[in-house]
Amino acid sequence: MEEKSNLFLLSLIFLLAVHGGAGGRRTTGNGSNPSNPNLNNAYIALQAWKAAIKDDPKGILNSWVGSNVCSYKGVFCADSIVVGIDLNHGGLEGILVKELSLLKDMSLLHLNSNRFSGTIPYTLNDLFALTELDLSNNQFSGSFPTITLQIPNLVYLDLRFNLFSGPIPDFVFNKNLDAILLNNNNFEGQIPQNLANSPASVINLANNKLTGDIPISFGYSSPGLKEILFLNNQLTGCIPQGIGLWSDLQVFDASFNSLMGHLPDSVSCLEDIEVLNVAHNKLSGELPELVCELKSLLNLSVAYNFFSGFSQECAKLYGRNVDFDFALNCIPGREMQRPEPECDMIPGGSLSCLRIPSLKSISCGALLRSLNSSNP
Repeated sequence: MEEKSNLFLLSLIFLLAVHGGAGGRRTTGNGSNPSNPNLNNAYIALQAWKAAIKDDPKGILNSWVGSNVCSYKGVFCADSIVVGIDLNHGGLEGILVKELSLLKDMSLLHLNSNRFSGTIPYTLNDLFALTELDLSNNQFSGSFPTITLQIPNLVYLDLRFNLFSGPIPDFVFNKNLDAILLNNNNFEGQIPQNLANSPASVINLANNKLTGDIPISFGYSSPGLKEILFLNNQLTGCIPQGIGLWSDLQVFDASFNSLMGHLPDSVSCLEDIEVLNVAHNKLSGELPELVCELKSLLNLSVAYNFFSGFSQECAKLYGRNVDFDFALNCIPGREMQRPEPECDMIPGGSLSCLRIPSLKSISCGALLRSLNSSNP
């Protein structure tokens, strides 16, 4: 997410404003003063962590000397309290240590783009103030770090670009997280059936080894989801009709899977959708006309499927400056389509997906009420 660094700065400014302090290398107190246990504990934690870091190519830790931890580079204080650590893009090599749990007032821990490895310390569940945890683009390994789900007030979890493997636990979608970023790992197995329980606005499961269906309950949840990415996994089955219930959805990307059946008609209810990408699957049938009428569309990709046609409304997308890619389907009279022999056998022809044949006579509101009432 490109706005991530801005999110950190805004969050930090808010914290510092609340505490009445200033951030970054500011001297706010004597860490060795027995009357200041917060800085004493921070000194113990940061020195233990420093000892566990084997390589510091940018010399970040050269400033981690002495008891005044608020002068350490990457450490942010307010009123003699460590409220945030940002070591993004530091290239640091090492591990996380259990003593980090002593930083009980820390709200932000951002370690993007380093070379930290190993597993996540079990003591992190003691970080009651922590709201944002960014461990992305490192070399952490092992099973899903469930200890992160026990951090009481966490709302932003970023585990992208690591070496985590095994199944994604159900509880990740029950926790009150606003961002769940798990892409570019080695997670495998099925997507938990309680996916719809998540209140998150962004869920990224891309570039893993997930199998099975997208849960049929997909969409039957709080309407606040804005981005969800399933791309480049090994998913099969249908795209659930409930997708239309996510009225605030702006990005849906399920490309590079093996999804079959028709594109659900309920997609036409996604009035805010900007990016709709289902390329490189095995979808078939006609591209619904009402999907092409969506006013917020900027990018619609259905390439490398088995669609058999689309309406004149879809042809108008180019005039609206919408990036529309329908290459290598089975659409008669169109250029850059599959050879006819490939179109004789449509994958998943016997697959039964819940469909509402036409939306022309009903409103999306009526459709959503109908889907909600039929949800088991």
